[in-house]
Amino acid sequence: MYLATTDAAAAATQVTRGRVGGPVMALGAVSLVTDISSEMVTAVLPLYFVLQLGLSPLQFGFLDGLYNGVTALVRLLGGHAADRGGRHKLVAGAGYALSALSRLGLLLAGGGTLGIGASLAADRIGKGVRTAPRDALISLSAPPDALGRAFGVHRAMDTTGALLGPLAAFALLWATADAYDAVFVVSFCVGLVGVLLLVAFVPGRAAMAAVAAGHRGPGAGPPAAAPGHPQVPAAAPRPRTRLLAPLRDPAFRRVFVAAALLGAATIGDSFLYLLLQRRLDFAVSWFPLLPLGAAAVYLLLAVPAGRLGDRIGRRVPFLSGHAALLAGYVLLLTTGAGPVLLVGVLLLLGVFYAATDGVLMALAGPVLPAARRASGMALLQTGQALCRLLAAAGFGAAWTLWGTRPALCLAAIALALALVAAAALLPRRDRPAGPNPPDRPERQPSRA
Repeated sequence: MYLATTDAAAAATQVTRGRVGGPVMALGAVSLVTDISSEMVTAVLPLYFVLQLGLSPLQFGFLDGLYNGVTALVRLLGGHAADRGGRHKLVAGAGYALSALSRLGLLLAGGGTLGIGASLAADRIGKGVRTAPRDALISLSAPPDALGRAFGVHRAMDTTGALLGPLAAFALLWATADAYDAVFVVSFCVGLVGVLLLVAFVPGRAAMAAVAAGHRGPGAGPPAAAPGHPQVPAAAPRPRTRLLAPLRDPAFRRVFVAAALLGAATIGDSFLYLLLQRRLDFAVSWFPLLPLGAAAVYLLLAVPAGRLGDRIGRRVPFLSGHAALLAGYVLLLTTGAGPVLLVGVLLLLGVFYAATDGVLMALAGPVLPAARRASGMALLQTGQALCRLLAAAGFGAAWTLWGTRPALCLAAIALALALVAAAALLPRRDRPAGPNPPDRPERQPSRA
């Protein structure tokens, strides 16, 4: 703790010079290890549920919906808890630990649907709790003019874990003759390593405050502690924050509405992969490899997209990423050549994630005060996730009623309209324009 605090000013200077600082690299390492653990389980769950346990499609559909839907419901609570007293590292660590322990729950469930459902819910609660505090720590560890690079590096490391996890799971199943219990045990051990990395190498609240003070520079923002005295957490990090309080800021509200509109026109990866499989008619055994193609493109382009956003503004890559997704829809509608269609859609999907995932957090970070950083990011992530859930449900209904081509045409039109609206909503220039972060004092309500 004291080492991280005394080195905070040096870390801030290092990031300002264009390098990603130690806290971001540490959080990236934690995400990399945790994603290996998580994706090991995710990759084998369909096989485990259907082939090993013999669950019906209805049971599997319920568990899969639970696995993917719980996250959005707890993000707001995680962000709110992290902002109360600046407990970002503590809340994030609790989320990582809960996800790791859920692997043991799968091992002990013994095939019972209730036990499996509880374990999956625990894993998703852990993911939802940790996401916003982790992103807030990243944004507090880097100056505004380097946020795109910082989030790009983190997302690249995170995606590396997502690529390695399925490979490790299938290698383990091959080596142990389909012993799923071995996958769960190894996944738990790897997840525990991620928690230990967070505890050992990610700075706490005091160090983050010192880093933020280093980013402000002399004479900017609230007064710093006197030389030779430790910086005592002031009462400012303990505002009476409400869950929807970040929406009072007009700049953040515009970012939130733009992200929600674009999320409501995003039909989801699974549908794109299903459309590819139907159009190309390849063997179902190759289906699990489709996400790896998009993830590989994401890994290669995440850092360049973040650096581009730092140079020209995050609005351009964020909108360009959704334009790439729109091009993927058009490609599915117009192209019949198999290799061109497969490579093109996976490439455009990877570009979409590289240009939007971390870039959106970098776009929102500077318009949020430090005391509401986690709450605001949780609100943004939750709103976008719920809109994407509605979009997926709407596309599924359109597919069922009218077929794939009319449904995809409607999705393309909706995304084009959302792009126009988002381009009008998002500010032309990131705020703040200079190197100072938005650690501005919050306005108190008037008593008049």
